[in-house]
Amino acid sequence: MKISCRNQFAGQIAAINKGAVNSEVALTINEQVQITAVITNQSIERLELAEGKDALALIKASDVMIATDALRMSARNVFTGTVAKVVSGEVNDEVTVTIGDCEFVAIITKASSQSLSLTAGQAATVVVKASSVILAA
Repeated sequence: MKISCRNQFAGQIAAINKGAVNSEVALTINEQVQITAVITNQSIERLELAEGKDALALIKASDVMIATDALRMSARNVFTGTVAKVVSGEVNDEVTVTIGDCEFVAIITKASSQSLSLTAGQAATVVVKASSVILAA
């Protein structure tokens, strides 16, 4: 199956924290990146997710936020890396941030990209809400 989602990360389930309706699933991608997803318990059962099982995290580029300053926030997925490239468009810019061997792609407004003065080689932080992560198994 081919999908249009720009951010696709293969990993192994490190932990599942079950709640009454939803569960938190931690997926280890590499030494620097462990992605947390919040999905329904029904999805956990349907996908037969369990610790140690391989899974895929999918994140739309429009759900990836970029920060350049230290922030305290509620988002579960916050990773600091280096801007690999910025592709400038008329309205939006595509920003690629490298964290270890992972590349996160974000689509942000041109105005936001300019206000952050994003350039290749610059340190940047990727931010993704756990509820924006889709899991596949």
